[in-house]
Parts: sequence; structure tokens; C-alpha cells
Amino acid sequence: MRGRLVVWGGAGVLLLLASIIVSVSLGAAQLPLSQVWMVLLHQVPGFADLLSVTWPESAEQIVMKVRFPRVVLAVLVGACLSLAGAGFQGVLRNSLADPYTMGVASGSAVGAAFLILFGLQISFLGSWSTPVVAFLTGLVSLWLVLRLANTQGKLQTETLLLSGVVVQAFLGSWVSFMVSLSDQTVNEIVFWLMGSLSFRGWAYTYVLVPYLIAGAAVLIAYSRALNLFALGERQAAHLGVHVDRTKLTVLIVSTLLTAAAVSISGIIGFVGLVVPHLVRMMVGPDYRILLPMSAIFGGVYVLWADTLARMLLVPTEIPLGVVTAFLGAPFFAYLLKQQKRTGRR
Repeated sequence: MRGRLVVWGGAGVLLLLASIIVSVSLGAAQLPLSQVWMVLLHQVPGFADLLSVTWPESAEQIVMKVRFPRVVLAVLVGACLSLAGAGFQGVLRNSLADPYTMGVASGSAVGAAFLILFGLQISFLGSWSTPVVAFLTGLVSLWLVLRLANTQGKLQTETLLLSGVVVQAFLGSWVSFMVSLSDQTVNEIVFWLMGSLSFRGWAYTYVLVPYLIAGAAVLIAYSRALNLFALGERQAAHLGVHVDRTKLTVLIVSTLLTAAAVSISGIIGFVGLVVPHLVRMMVGPDYRILLPMSAIFGGVYVLWADTLARMLLVPTEIPLGVVTAFLGAPFFAYLLKQQKRTGRR
């Protein structure tokens, strides 16, 4: 297991670093590549004294305050959503579960949109207020989905997905209602609902990092239990897993990761569905490998999606959620078709 983790982890980190290099080098402002990397190297301790400043101040502002923080934030958001998707799929034993299809993303959006509408983002918890409120409303939406899908103490796949669609539609209507209440914040809320990382500086990165570190640590600690969940809850209990505690912990942590990402980037659909499946195809179903690899490749996935959103129609920017939906919706249809075939056998 360790050998596979080292090999795949090394490959994933190299791909991530290469993706960061390419993404930072691209942008609407036509900066020479040599200039971009001289600015970055100038920030590294020890290089500042070796390099003379030959670039304009505007170039440094673009690289260090616009491009680089956005690239880092895309990696963090992708890691959060991918880990959350892997957690949902593992504990619910449902290959189609993810923050978007489960309605958790829409639930988190309700709380965040409420704060944006009434200007309460910095009133009581500062920059942490939006993730906290988004987490609470995300938990409520998750509770609603599980309650609707519960049939005589069992969760059926079809019922779970339908419940997620119902809750997502209901909460989406509430967000639309809040959009209609104000003309001043309507553009901000609408663009945010379609997903965007524009105008997000280093402050947002500092908020998201603790959520990602804590959430990843908890989910990886439960990786053995998630492996046993694949055998069924009864078999997992016989093998020493505290089923109810594990389900509750993983669902809450996955919801927290989703809320943190949604409160900063808006709704970015299908990341938590696509990435864990692609990783599972590469490394297998072992959650001890699947979870860290989902975090790495989730960062790569969202980073490239955001790069496409920035560059496809320069100078116009496509909402990030639109790009991920274009990529994820066909993949969701493919998985649904495969699950129907499996169910017939």
C-alpha cells in the first residue's frame, strides 16, 4: 500500500506542480513568462538579493495579488470538494453521491447568500462567518435529504438521489428569492452561484486552509472504516467499526469541507463526483490511497477548469461552475447508465 501511495502521490504532486506553473503563466494580461517567474523567484528567501528588479510594479501586482492566490485557492477548493465527495460516496456506499447531487452545496449556498444579501459577512465572526453559516445550513440540507430518503431505516440509491434533487431545487428557489430582493447585490450573488474564484485574494486562502487540513486529517483517520463499509454496515460492525459514529462523523466533516469551499467559490458542481471516480479507476478502491489522491487530483481538476474559465473567451471570464458542469454532467450520465446496467445483472 505504501509503495502505491508513494508512486501515485509522487506522480500527482508532479502533475499538480506542472499545472500550477502553467496556470500562473497564463492570464488576460500578456506578461512574458520570464517576467512572471522572475517575480515569483524574487519572493523566495535567498533569491531576492540575487535578482535585480527589472519588471514594472504592475507586473508584480498581477502575479502576486491576482494570479498566484487564485491558483492556490483553486487547488484548495478542488481538494475540499473532492475529499467531501469521496467521504459521501464511502459512507453512503453510493457511487453517485457528492456535495452537489446530495443538495449540500445548495444548502451551504443559502446561508452564504443570506449573509451576502444583508451584508453580515463581517458582523460577528469576521471572514469566518460565511463558512460557519454555510456549514450550518449545509447540515440542515443534509439532514433533510437523509430524512426524505429513509425508508424503514434503509437508504435506497434511487430515493437518495431524488431526495437530493428535491432539496436542491427547494433551496435553490430560496436563493433565487433572495436574489430578487436586492438590486445592489444581485450580480454578486448570481455570479457567485455559478462559481467563481475571481477577486479572491490571500485572505480567502487563509480561511480555507484550516478547514482542509482538519477535514482531510479526520477523513484519512477513518479510511480503514470506509474500506470496511464497502462490505456492508452489518459486516463492518462485526469487524469492530462503530457504524453510527463513523457515518455521523464522515457526513459532518464532508459537509464542513463542502461549506468551506462553497462559501468562498460559490457552487461548483460535480467535482466531488468526477474526481473520486477517476482516482478510483487509477488506484483502486482503498480509501487509504483514494482520499489523499482525491485531494491532489481534485486540486488539479479545479485548477485546470478555472484556467479554462479564464482563458477560453479572453477578456470575458466564464463562470467556473459552468465549466465543471460541462465536464461533469456527461460523466454523471455515464455513471448513472453504468449503475443501471449493474442493477439489472
